[in-house]
Amino acid sequence: MESTALGHDISLWLVLPFVGMLLSVALLPLVAGDWFGRHRSQALVAAAFGVPVIVYLLVVYRGRGLEAVMTTAADYVSFIVLLAALFTIAGGIYVSGNLLGTPRSNVTLLLVGAVLANFVGTTGAAMILVRPVLRANSERTRRVHVVVFLIIVVCNLGGLLTPLGDPPLFLGFLDGVSFWWTLRLLPQWALAVGLVLAAFFFLDRYHYRREPAAALALDEADYVPLRVVGKLNIALLAGVVACVLVSPQLAALGGALHVPFVRELLMVGLAFLSLRYGTQRARHANHFAWRPMIEVGIVFAGIFASMLPTLAILRARGPELGLTSPWQYYWVTGALSSFLDNAPSYLTLGAAAQGYVGVSDMGGLMSTQVVAGTSWSPAAFLAAISCGAVMMGANSYIGNAPNFMVRSIAEHHGVAMPHFFAYMGYAALVLLPVFALVTVVFFV
Repeated sequence: MESTALGHDISLWLVLPFVGMLLSVALLPLVAGDWFGRHRSQALVAAAFGVPVIVYLLVVYRGRGLEAVMTTAADYVSFIVLLAALFTIAGGIYVSGNLLGTPRSNVTLLLVGAVLANFVGTTGAAMILVRPVLRANSERTRRVHVVVFLIIVVCNLGGLLTPLGDPPLFLGFLDGVSFWWTLRLLPQWALAVGLVLAAFFFLDRYHYRREPAAALALDEADYVPLRVVGKLNIALLAGVVACVLVSPQLAALGGALHVPFVRELLMVGLAFLSLRYGTQRARHANHFAWRPMIEVGIVFAGIFASMLPTLAILRARGPELGLTSPWQYYWVTGALSSFLDNAPSYLTLGAAAQGYVGVSDMGGLMSTQVVAGTSWSPAAFLAAISCGAVMMGANSYIGNAPNFMVRSIAEHHGVAMPHFFAYMGYAALVLLPVFALVTVVFFV
């Protein structure tokens, strides 16, 4: 493959722009928050690290560079359109009412989000639930941890059971993995989600008992039962889900008609219908704004462009990494997903696993027959890669796009979210013991 050959030829110094982009996202909000908070500034940073990489690849590698750039651009378009459609349509669904901000209510909301993520994606579930969660806890003085756990559970761990749940599983589906195969990951999902929710309950109860009496009294006085406004958008979300389900057929139709991005055009159409015909009362009540989506679009444009050489190198040299056990794939995929987008991380380690077990596509990794010379079946590697990509996207704000969205929305609602490194420390404290247990139980 051209992309593989390109990865062998690219100099390792081309990894530096990607490192610079990541450091900018991590550090600039701390040292120049007002400046970096402007979209123009974010675009300048993204261009500074992304454009030179693209120009270099086009000038030096010509046809091979153009192929790699166009492939990455297509991936970015698909990625952003799916997120934007879910963000737009979910923004027109308003869950009215104001639940009590009790530990029991909060755990219930997070569990509902973990299940819902498998039907409308982690982005859709997060956009539907973030505002009810913020509203339920608006009277509390200790609420930052609630949003952090929402990112961990709803934006990441929850979306493990279907290709609709998270982009990497969707890419696996397009590359031959059965739509229903990921339901086999229910034990891993249940263990990880269950442990994190248990930890959240005890932590939230600790903070709840230290809330001022006046805050708890106001919370009880503001209680209003939940009600859904904007039901048309639920049908439109189902339309987005349908587009994902019939992706291969839509791709074939686009090829026959010579029309690119048929699936994405349909999703844009569904988002337009939501804006045109959906009730505006729901958007006003949600304080719907484009700022979080614009920020994600800009930042991830820089990430996709600057990470192109890094991914090419990993794809080309992945089989040389010496990974021979599922637990290694689980942790390496997870480590990359914490900072790279989890979708290309999934594909990169999937390619390495294919080379190791001798299959030609991700679908070949569904086999449950033990590979000669090893103690594992290809399915064990696929399970490890899937879990690592989905679960460990929770390790940083840039591990998965909804993380960034929820943080931005929470800050817009006055929640003082942890900075980049503080969030990583928080997530590591909660998740590393969970990941270690998942490793011992399933992957060694």
